[in-house]
Amino acid sequence: MEIRKDITFRFGIIYFLAVLVGVIIVVKTFMIQTVETGKWKQISKDLKSNTAQISAKRGNVCADDGSILATSVPYYELRLDLAAPRVKRVFNDDADEFSLQVAELFKVSKAQFKQNLTKAYKAGNRWFLIHPQKVNYNQLQQFKRLSMMKKSHFGSGLIVVGESERILPHGDMASRTIGTLNKGAFGGIHGNVGYSGIEGIMEGYLAGENGLALKRNLSGHWVDVPIIDPKDGKDIITTINVNLQDFTQNALMRQMRESQAEWGTAVVMEVKTGEVKAIANLGLKKDGTYAETYNFALGHAGCSEPGSTFKLVSMMVAMEDGYVDTTDVFDTGIGRWEYRGQTIYDSDYGRGGHGKISMKRIFELSSNVGVAKIITKHYEGKEKDFIDRIYNFGLNKPLGLGFAGEGVPYIKYPGDNSWWGPSLAWISYGYEIKLTPLQTLTFYNAIANDGRMIKPRFVKEVRENGVLVKEFKPDVISPSICSRATLAKTQALLQGVCSEGTGKALNNPYFPIAGKTGTAQVAYNNEGYSQGGRKNYQASFAGYFPADDPKYSVIVVIVGPKGKYYGASVAGPVFKEVVAKVYASFLDPRSPKEELPAEAPVVKAGFKDDIKEASEALNLDLDARKADSELIRVKTTTGKPEIAAITIRDGLVPDVTGMGGSDALYLLEKSGLNVKLSGVGKVRKQSLPAGNKLKKGQTIYLELS
Repeated sequence: MEIRKDITFRFGIIYFLAVLVGVIIVVKTFMIQTVETGKWKQISKDLKSNTAQISAKRGNVCADDGSILATSVPYYELRLDLAAPRVKRVFNDDADEFSLQVAELFKVSKAQFKQNLTKAYKAGNRWFLIHPQKVNYNQLQQFKRLSMMKKSHFGSGLIVVGESERILPHGDMASRTIGTLNKGAFGGIHGNVGYSGIEGIMEGYLAGENGLALKRNLSGHWVDVPIIDPKDGKDIITTINVNLQDFTQNALMRQMRESQAEWGTAVVMEVKTGEVKAIANLGLKKDGTYAETYNFALGHAGCSEPGSTFKLVSMMVAMEDGYVDTTDVFDTGIGRWEYRGQTIYDSDYGRGGHGKISMKRIFELSSNVGVAKIITKHYEGKEKDFIDRIYNFGLNKPLGLGFAGEGVPYIKYPGDNSWWGPSLAWISYGYEIKLTPLQTLTFYNAIANDGRMIKPRFVKEVRENGVLVKEFKPDVISPSICSRATLAKTQALLQGVCSEGTGKALNNPYFPIAGKTGTAQVAYNNEGYSQGGRKNYQASFAGYFPADDPKYSVIVVIVGPKGKYYGASVAGPVFKEVVAKVYASFLDPRSPKEELPAEAPVVKAGFKDDIKEASEALNLDLDARKADSELIRVKTTTGKPEIAAITIRDGLVPDVTGMGGSDALYLLEKSGLNVKLSGVGKVRKQSLPAGNKLKKGQTIYLELS
């Protein structure tokens, strides 16, 4: 019994103490929240007023080779506490000299500055803005070295507010994908970061962690004493290749200016990895120029009816279901067909049509009538089977790239309110649905990648001080989008378009290409397909190369071109130029598929030693030593190459037509002229006529072929 009493007593003590502690906590909490509210608010206020954040340096966004695409540069705002004791003591004596020194440094009016300074001093302004523009680090140091900025003069009241501006060393290039707004207004410590694109999705790595400083008054001056050091942001290594991006953007820009289109986009993707090597987006601004106004490749504004590039999907559905083969014949008639109260036209309607042709030829010629007849014949009454197969390809889902504003595809389903009589036929050749250009490219890339669909990838690595922190691997959406048999036939169809069909003009003599042209009528901002009798078109081309060993896939989409509007003639030239540049820069050289013509080769004018070396290497019957001149021109008027000397006279403009760009540049600059080049290849035109008197420093414009 004694033991039981002892145990009960001990438990009672423990219970009593626990209750007592609980009561104390409740009472103390009540006092803090009600009785001592003012005290704790003051403590909180003191902590906030006596501490300051130390901003972390934002990480860089880099190209695939580590070169910088976006970085942060510090800038400073200069202010002055005109109520500081030492400033007040010297103001009347030194204000004039201070105004003079500031005016000379920042190239402003001394009288105006002194007037503003005096007015602010009389008002007791403790936040006077010295210079309306932010200054860089070098300007800050120059300002601090002014004799009037010593601590015994105006320097005692100096307040420097640091900010960072995000800059793009390569200008506007891929700015919407990077996510940095070039030349934007200051917006806090990260400056003009748009918080979209790569900047947005990688914010957690780029931002870093801010530090903390304690504000202390030392001898009358407030200084920030670091408590917690900031942790700088990490660097992002993207998949973008600077050279490929430059090729792509320039090719797109040339075509946009020529066609005066509303907007255009071009994307280059690496087939095996899904890495986006280049992505250009150009929109027409109010002033008539083009710039990266929006990310049309993957955003909502670029999500539109794909047109004929979607015919590939329709043909694959029919082949995968076993309804059709490439040799099956269908009657396209005269290129005009009535279906469910609507008329379907081929692009060449009115020129006789194509009559009965194979499915392969229907695809090569991009016959709307042919594709619509194939799909309606086999899926009328089974519309859900057709759409379900498209859904199985994954085309009804966003790519899930993480970018703000990523476009959501729309492929209507039988039974939807928007489904009506001819929907099956219209969808078969790319109408009444919406896809982003990047989503279309992802599908074509899967065909090039032997059926393996990979999510487009924009980021390769995260690095900290050059050390790898995280690596991003290819993300496979589908290991196989279709059967091997369908895939092989599909690849052959795409090659046929470029060898025998609408994309024939895009071919080159070195390797085969594969792809599909697309031309679609698009609405004017959802206000109908025609305004004032004028129709709005979208020209596109999606494909890959080399077709026999795919390395890169490309899509080009241009909306609202003036004049020509077919995919092959508007989007095609951009694709062809990109292919040529990529081949020259990134792919192993191949021998031409056809032998060069037997006639004499075209030889550029240039330096005798260079032509001699080239002619010997190519076994050309050309003796450059016969010319008694440093520069020679090669003529082929008699069928054989003949040497002609180029005479250069001092004080006269040289004739550089026919020369290569580098030789012409060297010669003209040597003559004292400033040279502006446009194009590539040989000099076709020069703005200053040959033989005219030249003036040193005069500008000459060269147009290359």
